[in-house]
Amino acid sequence: MDDVKLAAGDDVRGYNNPERRDLHPNATRRNANSKTSLSRMSSLTISTLAIVVGIVLWQIIGQFFVGNSLFLATPLQTLNGVREMWDSGALQEDLIVSGEEFIFGFLIGSIAGILIGAFIAKNRIAKRIFTPYISGFYATPIIALAPIVILWFGLGVWSKVVVVISLVIFPQIISTEAGIRTTDETLREVARSYGASSVEVFRKVEMWWSLPYILAGLRLGVGRALIGVVVGELFGAKAGLGFAINNAQAEFNMPELFAGVAIFAVSGIVFTYLLTVLERAITPWVTNRL
Repeated sequence: MDDVKLAAGDDVRGYNNPERRDLHPNATRRNANSKTSLSRMSSLTISTLAIVVGIVLWQIIGQFFVGNSLFLATPLQTLNGVREMWDSGALQEDLIVSGEEFIFGFLIGSIAGILIGAFIAKNRIAKRIFTPYISGFYATPIIALAPIVILWFGLGVWSKVVVVISLVIFPQIISTEAGIRTTDETLREVARSYGASSVEVFRKVEMWWSLPYILAGLRLGVGRALIGVVVGELFGAKAGLGFAINNAQAEFNMPELFAGVAIFAVSGIVFTYLLTVLERAITPWVTNRL
């Protein structure tokens, strides 16, 4: 009884004591959550400051060291170029066209890459057959294939969608296949010991294990999809931001050229950040350790 009282007394003096309330498990979890929130806030603050510093340096270099907008447009001149493109109505049309190419190409390429990556990860014969093709096409510069794709599919949206798909699909295949292949064998054995079938092991263990890899492939795909939009529109288009950049380059209109480039850069930052937020939401067991 004395031991029980002593334990109870320790509990009172420990968990219920305001001076030692931080020892309580709930308090520990709250402290951990608050530290994670502060870490994310500080990370976002650092990234924002880095962007601001980069823009300030860009303005200083363009204004005081280069001094000629024919070679380098400053951020203020770039904003003025965006305003002029918007006032003329060309920017709205270009955003719609390039947005369609990016969204369709990115979604189709990502979904196809996940499905093919999962298939070859579970089928050794398919892996041996498709791996040389995947490695070869992944290493092939898209600038060499884009003119052929434009010739086959014309100057419309779908030729650029095909270019974007060709850039997005292969990193996604590689990432998905690597995620499923590296699944912890102990987890597979535990699932089988509870009577899980092969399909259930794949759906409940391997796919969840490979989620960080899949999301990493998506983040890589964002940048490659934007590159695909630009490359496709440079080789043949009737509208789009890449088309606008090409025209601005031909006219030596640096503010509008940098405006188009800046829009692509901002799009990449925003989409990558959204995917990072999604990763934190659906894979907390990974992101909380970072």
